[in-house]
Amino acid sequence: MRILIAITGASGAIYTQRLLDRLNGAEHEVHVILSSYAHTVLKEELPDGLRLPDGAKQHAAKSMNVPFASGSSALDVMVVIPCSMGTMGRIAHGFSEDALLRAADVMLKENKKLILVPRETPLNLVHVKNMELLLQAGAVLMPANPFFYSGAKTLEDLADTLVARVLDHMGVAHDIGPRWTEEAD
Repeated sequence: MRILIAITGASGAIYTQRLLDRLNGAEHEVHVILSSYAHTVLKEELPDGLRLPDGAKQHAAKSMNVPFASGSSALDVMVVIPCSMGTMGRIAHGFSEDALLRAADVMLKENKKLILVPRETPLNLVHVKNMELLLQAGAVLMPANPFFYSGAKTLEDLADTLVARVLDHMGVAHDIGPRWTEEAD
C-alpha cells in the first residue's frame, strides 16, 4: 500500500507518532510531509524528534516535485494527523498552494481514501461547514476523540485507541486492542 502521512500544526503529535510506529516500511511505501508550522509543534510535543518507519521518505511541503502531486501517481491512502482547522478549510475549498494540500486535492479528485483527524474544540460554524464539504467530497473525518473503555494506563495507550480506528479505516492490520465485544450473559 502507498501511504502518505501529513502532519499539520495542530496539537496532537502523539497520534502521529503512534500511527507511524504502527506502519511497517517493509510492507508499505510510506511518505511523510509536514506543514510549515508542524515543525514548531513537533519540537514542543516530541522533544526527542519524530521517528519515521524504516524506508519512509520525508518530503518538503514547498516543492510540488513529489510523486503524489499528480493523479497519475496517486497514493492508496492519505492521513492528515493531526489536521488543523486551517488545513481542513484549505482542503475543503480546493486551495493547493503546497504539496500537502495538492496531495489531498489529488486524493479527492481520484476518489482515493483521504482521512482527516481534526484536533480542535470547540467547533464553530465555519469548521462544521468545511467538514460538511469534505464529507460530501468523499473524505473520512475522524476527530481525535480517544475512547476510555480500553482501560488505558498511559497517554500512549489512550492515543492508540484513536490510532487503531485510523488503521482500521486505512485497511492496515494491527493488534491494538481491545475491540468492543458483545456482553456476556
